[in-house]
Amino acid sequence: MFISVPNQLKCMDIPDRKDLRGANLIETNFQGANFEQADFAEAKLEGAYLIDVHLQGANLQEVNFEKANLQGANFQGAKLEGANFEGADLIEADFEGANLQRANLQVANLQGAELYGAELQMAKFQGADLKRSHLKGANLEHANLQGANFKGAHHLTIAQLSKLKTLYDTKLDEEFLIPLKEKYPAIFNLPDSDNQ
Repeated sequence: MFISVPNQLKCMDIPDRKDLRGANLIETNFQGANFEQADFAEAKLEGAYLIDVHLQGANLQEVNFEKANLQGANFQGAKLEGANFEGADLIEADFEGANLQRANLQVANLQGAELYGAELQMAKFQGADLKRSHLKGANLEHANLQGANFKGAHHLTIAQLSKLKTLYDTKLDEEFLIPLKEKYPAIFNLPDSDNQ
């Protein structure tokens, strides 16, 4: 099912229609809208204006959020496997307990984002800004953080960082660099280009 919605909609709340699978919502303004438990699988939300939107528990698998403004958006417990957030503004977004496996977060701005207990396995964070983000219990196994900025990240541990695909060119606080380079020198190597 594919539906198209005009991009001039403002602060739309769709309490009765929660099935928006495959919808074309490019550059639509949904600021502050409530889409808890909605199904947006494979929807197109490139460049959308989604500040403070409520997407708790929503199905957002394979959704394209490229260059969308999602500041303060609430994704708690959302299914975001394979979602594309490349270049998105996710400042202070809440991903607590969300599943972001294989998500593309390249060059995304995640400053101050809440990633408590998030599933981030195999996610792509190349060039992303995660300054002051909260990562307690986040699973970063095989994630690619090449060139990402983790300065001032909260609740980040050496155990989490040791499971990454790469830390090549990643910006980290000094407290992590020396022990990681001593115990896990291979994660500072440039990753294979065919598996990035």
